[in-house]
Amino acid sequence: MGRQAVRLVGLVAAAALAAAGCAAEQKAAGGGGSGETPGVTATAIRVGGVLTKTSASGYSTKDAEIGARARFERANGAGGVHGRKIEFVGAEDDNQDAAKGDAAAKKLVQKDKVFALVPVHGPNFGGAAFLEQQGVPWFGWATGPQWCGTQTGFGYNGCLAPKPGAGSQTWWGNQMAELLGGSEGKTVYVQTTDSSGSKYGGKTISQSFEAAGFKIVGINSGLPAAAPPPDWLPYVNKIMTSDGGKAPDLVVSIIAGTKFNVGLYSALKKAGYEGLLSDATSYDAAILKDPATAQALEGVIAAPMFEPFESDAPEIAQLKADVEKVAPGTVLTQHLAIGYWSADIFLKILEQTGKDLTRERFLSTANGSFTYENAGFGRIQYPRDHNEPNGCGALVKLEGGTFKVAKNMKCFDNVPLK
Repeated sequence: MGRQAVRLVGLVAAAALAAAGCAAEQKAAGGGGSGETPGVTATAIRVGGVLTKTSASGYSTKDAEIGARARFERANGAGGVHGRKIEFVGAEDDNQDAAKGDAAAKKLVQKDKVFALVPVHGPNFGGAAFLEQQGVPWFGWATGPQWCGTQTGFGYNGCLAPKPGAGSQTWWGNQMAELLGGSEGKTVYVQTTDSSGSKYGGKTISQSFEAAGFKIVGINSGLPAAAPPPDWLPYVNKIMTSDGGKAPDLVVSIIAGTKFNVGLYSALKKAGYEGLLSDATSYDAAILKDPATAQALEGVIAAPMFEPFESDAPEIAQLKADVEKVAPGTVLTQHLAIGYWSADIFLKILEQTGKDLTRERFLSTANGSFTYENAGFGRIQYPRDHNEPNGCGALVKLEGGTFKVAKNMKCFDNVPLK
């Protein structure tokens, strides 16, 4: 073989070795070759979400996108996670329709090639089975049974629809008992809609109050979920006579939507109800802009599963600063906080997974005795909290047109669901 031929063979061999090395490096980074991880390159991690931005009932979780983006932008400003920045492609709208949620999840995974879905926040999200089958992580507010018992769905607050025998939350009832100075002799009526998530929530929340010593005098799940009824009187009459012919001390509403609660509470007040009102969704600064809505909700004790915005905790100051930086003047809402804390937990798992990032390694880290505490949302433990709530929450009260912290966030032990 001539000198030129030998030199050519050497150059080809060197090029092959360089290409092999590049391919190996790219594969390790998850950014190319047949072994690549979708949505992961040497410098970026692509994620997107699914939210209920529009719905017939008027319920919307669109603010969760702002919260997630704010948390991701702070992470990116600090250099990302192990050198990779979060590429947030935004959130799809499921219109509170399960089939549309499934289609949105498939679009994000198959077309947009995301690594994970963050945040997922819709009461009727229909993409759970697809994501579980594909091994794609997803994070959000685990309000329905589709979150529970999975290996890929991570509720920032755990699973709110545990199966009988699994841990069920007690924090709401316990926080209310502490606020009232005790629960002895106090009665509770629970109103839900006929949706599966709302009815299951009525069951678990009722047991939360029972565990705290309250007496449940009624659970009504006959309210249609599609839209508020034209006549609230049948529901009000049941409530006003539920405690042996008289009104209960506390009415708890497990209904997703301000319009529903405004209608129910207005009708109760018109009927002369003087007891306490509590729900999980009325903590929303946006309602204060409408005097009629604020008046209808005056006195309500809302139960967010995170530290209230009115708190002086450093973590809440950081949240406010992050949101103001990406969306100046944004009104802080419950859904925004849910997006923010879902993103925060996702980032923490990324950090612990390390630089060699694949979905398999990520899920192994998350489901391998992962524990994280933050004064903004409490504590989370996976895999335990795939099957039960995280047990943490706060109370705020609407007084004189402003929300005030009634009880700072606190975590309580769960009890087995009956």
